[in-house]
Formats: sequence, C-alpha cells, structure tokens
Amino acid sequence: MQSKQIEANNLKVIEDQLNHESLMNKKINEYSGMCTDSNLKNLCTQAASIHKQNFNSLKSYLDSHQ
Repeated sequence: MQSKQIEANNLKVIEDQLNHESLMNKKINEYSGMCTDSNLKNLCTQAASIHKQNFNSLKSYLDSHQ
C-alpha cells in the first residue's frame, strides 16, 4: 500500500507548526526555571509538556507520510 503524499503547501504549514511548538517548549521551559512560585512553575512545566506532545504528534504524522 502506498502512503499518501503531503502537498507542498500543507508541508510548509506542518513545518511552521513544528517550529512553533519547539520554540514554545523551549521558551516555557526557560520561564519555568525563572519562576519562584511553585504553582506558576508547575503551570509552565505542564504547558511545556503540552507543546512537546504537540511537536511529537506532528512529527509522527509527518513521518507516517514518508
């Protein structure tokens, strides 16, 4: 069975979103390290984790179409 190719414009959108999710993960992890309030630190850690999950999901989707 042949996997469906991703159109160039959709590939660009996915690439942009991967870059966005990666950047957000890095930034929020940095912010987490700056937090002194434990609740805020936990919130940042959770947000960073969500962005990492989003990145991994997009990467898996992209890999499945190669």
